[in-house]
Amino acid sequence: MTPIEDFSPSFLSSLSHISIPHHVGFQWSNVATAINVLNTVKREGAFFILSFTANVVASGLRGVITDMVRRGLVDLIITTPGALEHDVMKTFGPYYQASFDLDDRVLHEKGLNRVGNIVIPNERYVKLEQFMFEVFEDYNTPLSIARRMGERIEDERSFLYWAFKNNVDVFCPGIVDGAIGLNFFFFKQSHPQAVLDYSEDMLYLGKRIVNVERSGAWVIGGGISKHFTIGLNLLKQGLDYAVYITTANEWDGSLSGARTREAVSWGKIKEEAKHVTVYGEATTIVPLVYAQAFLKE
Repeated sequence: MTPIEDFSPSFLSSLSHISIPHHVGFQWSNVATAINVLNTVKREGAFFILSFTANVVASGLRGVITDMVRRGLVDLIITTPGALEHDVMKTFGPYYQASFDLDDRVLHEKGLNRVGNIVIPNERYVKLEQFMFEVFEDYNTPLSIARRMGERIEDERSFLYWAFKNNVDVFCPGIVDGAIGLNFFFFKQSHPQAVLDYSEDMLYLGKRIVNVERSGAWVIGGGISKHFTIGLNLLKQGLDYAVYITTANEWDGSLSGARTREAVSWGKIKEEAKHVTVYGEATTIVPLVYAQAFLKE
């Protein structure tokens, strides 16, 4: 197995020099529209929310997320607990490229955990538990936990590191789902009075979004991070700009598969908003869209 490397800033910059034709059919048309929408967000200085799921950080897309935060392009991150966990654990050592077809029983016997064709040693999770116990000692809201995690990281490849440095809020609405939640369960055995409190964060985020003139969101993947992102914008009568990247479909009524137009019916995206849904796998599409929308002069 070979170590997984995150996309480098130099590689991302090289993608910004690629010429993107707009008059091509199928999903490429939507990719071009996504680039235009996000470029408008940047140009008009709209409040920008970046939403993504944990698998984005487990992959090389961690480099894209980090580059965006480092450059000060993001105002708020909404993500899942696995994204925080992977960001921290990658500072302990690399993840490894493997195969979708490995024997998972053998992996389990060897203490290896598979995410698609990426393998993570158990040892990373042992170190994460030690790391989180020190965080839980003094911090008990999702926002403060993520901020403290970033403060403790000494690795410039980490998006949490740059979020702390650049004062970017990172909110994890489902923080008890995953290793962080399990770690908190273990922590509570010796600290029975410990409580995870969402109320302060909800009040803070609600007041913050109400006061912005225009808001845009780039939603990579689905689930709780997507739903919280668009739901939060109900407080300001909906997003002005929205780009979804997804591989899910809408035919089963899932939130993950719902297109941007469905959110218009709820008032989560404005009727007059600029929005598009791009169907495709994130590690293929996101670097190119990012480079073209944010790095191209």
